[in-house]
Amino acid sequence: MKNNSIRAECISPAMVTGFFAIALALIMASFHVALAVIPLSGYLCLCAVAPFFPALSFFLPVISRGHTERSAVSITFDDGPDPVTTGPLLQLLERHAAKAVFFVTGERAVKYGNLISEILDRGHDVANHSYSHDPFLMLRPAKKLYQEIEATQILLRQFGILPLAFRPPVGITNPKLGHILNQQGLYCINFSCRAFDMGNRRIYGLSGKILKKIKPDDIILLHDVAPKRGMSADEWLHEIDLMLAGLNNKGLQVVPLGKLLRRKIMIMINDNRELAP
Repeated sequence: MKNNSIRAECISPAMVTGFFAIALALIMASFHVALAVIPLSGYLCLCAVAPFFPALSFFLPVISRGHTERSAVSITFDDGPDPVTTGPLLQLLERHAAKAVFFVTGERAVKYGNLISEILDRGHDVANHSYSHDPFLMLRPAKKLYQEIEATQILLRQFGILPLAFRPPVGITNPKLGHILNQQGLYCINFSCRAFDMGNRRIYGLSGKILKKIKPDDIILLHDVAPKRGMSADEWLHEIDLMLAGLNNKGLQVVPLGKLLRRKIMIMINDNRELAP
C-alpha cells in the first residue's frame, strides 16, 4: 500500500501532460509530420512557464494555501534572519500574539545563530530556504540543489530542530526538486498572498497591498531582511504593524502555519539528534 502511494506521488501533472503531448503528437503526425511540432512545442512552453507560478503544482506537490474554511491566515518570512530587522520583528509579533514561520537561509543561520535561537524560543517555526538563496538555484545541476538543501538541514539540526518544510528561492520549482525533497523528508510550501516587495526593496504601502487582496486560508509571503533603497527598518516595521492590525480588523486570525495546514513545519529533536517523543 505504501509503495503504491509513493508511485502515485511520483506521477506529476508534468508527466501526465507530457504523455498526452507525445500521444497527440503521434496522432497528428499520422496526418502530417509537421503537425507533431504543435503539441510538443506547447508542452515545452508550459514547462518553461510553470515554475514561475508558485501555486502551480506542475512538477511536484506544492502547498500554497490552507483549507480550513475558517477566517484564518498564516504569515511567513523569507531570507533571514537579519540583525537589523528580525529582533524587532519578534517583539512586534509578540505584541500582536502572532506566530510565524521563518524560512531561513543556511548562510544567515551560520552568521546569526543567536537569532535562530530567539525565533525558536519565542515559539515560531523555522524552515529550510536553501543555503545561499541563489535565485538561479533551479537552473543548477541536481547535485548542487541537493547540497544546498542538505547543508541547511544539517545546520539547523544544531539548533535542535528538524525542518519538514522547504520553500524554494523566489518560489520557483523544477522537475528535479520533488525527488530531492522526498529524499530529505521535506515537502514544498509556497504562498498565496504577497506584496511583491522584492525582498524589502519596495516596502512603501506593503500593508495596504496585503490587506487589499488577503483571503481566508492565505499564506502571506514577507521578508525579514533590512530594507533597501533608503527605506528604514522602522518604516518596514510600521508596515508590518499596520498589516497585523488590519488583519484583526478584517476578522482574520493569524494562526501558526502548521495549524492552517494541519501539518507540522518542523520537529524538535533532542541532543542525540533523535526525534523527540
